[in-house]
Amino acid sequence: VQLQASGGGLVQAGGSLTLSCVASGTIHAINGMAWYRQGPGRQREAVAGIVSSDGGTYYADPVKGRFTISRDHAKNTVYLQMNNLKPEDTAVYYCKADVRRYLWEMRPTEYWGQGTLVTVSS
Repeated sequence: VQLQASGGGLVQAGGSLTLSCVASGTIHAINGMAWYRQGPGRQREAVAGIVSSDGGTYYADPVKGRFTISRDHAKNTVYLQMNNLKPEDTAVYYCKADVRRYLWEMRPTEYWGQGTLVTVSS
């Protein structure tokens, strides 16, 4: 299973970006997908996630009200719409998917994308 993230770039504070992450390979089901980020000199942190079973979402406090996570099940793709970006949002953003490759797998396996850089200038 491979995850390919895209959509990062340079944006001014107050601007918007949309990240995309496509999962490909042998996939029976995806239990959930999420975005994490790692800023300069910081540990990787969860940003937002979406659960497949009921579409439930969660957001880290710093991004609530500004970021929106969504998923296209048919395309095995997760999106992160980021509005009103702030310099502190500057980070490499990673997507994660919990994947069951085969019907008989009882528990999903975590897969990570390679990351996409978001830089927000003040």
